[in-house]
Amino acid sequence: MQVLIVLSNPDPEIKWNALRFANVLLNAGEEVTVFLNRPASDVHAGDSPQFPIREKVKLFGLSEGQLHA
Repeated sequence: MQVLIVLSNPDPEIKWNALRFANVLLNAGEEVTVFLNRPASDVHAGDSPQFPIREKVKLFGLSEGQLHA
């Protein structure tokens, strides 16, 4: 199944959870694309120990997920 996640909220917790979900889908064998809409286009903004967004983005890319802005 092909899955598209549209991320348009700049809140770090929402970005982190969306990427966690995308990685779960990739691990289940799905094809996943994440589209970053204008407010969320700076995906790394808000990266912190509580919400390690960079780690999730890196894992997403290494798992062959598609990230578009």
